[in-house]
Amino acid sequence: MGYASILLDPTLRRVILATAVGLMLLEYGIGRLAHRETHDWRESVASFGVALGQNVLRAIEAGVLAVPFAFFYEHRLFDFAQTSPPALAGLFLGSEFLYYWQHRASHRIRWMWATHAVHHSTTRLNLTAAIRLGWTGNVSGNFLFFLPLALIGFHPFAIVTMLGINLLYQFFIHSDFGPNLGVLEGVLNTPAHHRVHHACNAPCLDRNYGGILIVFDRLFGTFAEHPGDQPLRFGLVGGTPSFNPIRIALGEWVAMLGDAWRARGTSAKLRALFGPPGG
Repeated sequence: MGYASILLDPTLRRVILATAVGLMLLEYGIGRLAHRETHDWRESVASFGVALGQNVLRAIEAGVLAVPFAFFYEHRLFDFAQTSPPALAGLFLGSEFLYYWQHRASHRIRWMWATHAVHHSTTRLNLTAAIRLGWTGNVSGNFLFFLPLALIGFHPFAIVTMLGINLLYQFFIHSDFGPNLGVLEGVLNTPAHHRVHHACNAPCLDRNYGGILIVFDRLFGTFAEHPGDQPLRFGLVGGTPSFNPIRIALGEWVAMLGDAWRARGTSAKLRALFGPPGG
């Protein structure tokens, strides 16, 4: 099955959707049986609303986004067999490396945080939080980080497929029930590591950016373990939770643009737009 077939096959997409919803219901049931407050039904419903809007916009933007990837691929530096083991390994490692830096930038540049804050706005970490993704990722410029893969010579469909695998893997680590993976905890991004990433405790902020792998966090000094002396809290620092999908998706953009409008001078306006969040 080619990359395009994988992305467009409606049967496969329905199976993935049904499996995801089934796992969400199973997680909710386990939480109830264990008497743990794993879900707020209003927050979960809002996450589905955000996910619906994000998928509609993604479908509309697909044709526009294909243009820069097609241009870079047309001017690629190398030709190689896309499905050879070395090429697949290179695509996997390259996409993980670039995803790490895209994710890190999304926490440190407010223009990008305006999109990514949507994902961090849940006060409960569960599988429904995994589908709460921002509507404005392409406006923030997320796609720019992955254009080098097309320039190297990876087909755009291959890039999108690998990023889709990354996203699918991360769905499973948005849970409070994930087991400890032993020695794999040193290599993979796991539920334990991702809980730290989502936590708003001070020692956890801006940590554990990895997608499937956690090795780049360890290499570049952004890895953190669960702080043993405090329970993890989730949600935006200083934020007020909302159950309105539109407010969730666009609230940080409104706040950022308002700060930029009120800022005095060009440098202050640029800091409001492109400086660190909360800076």
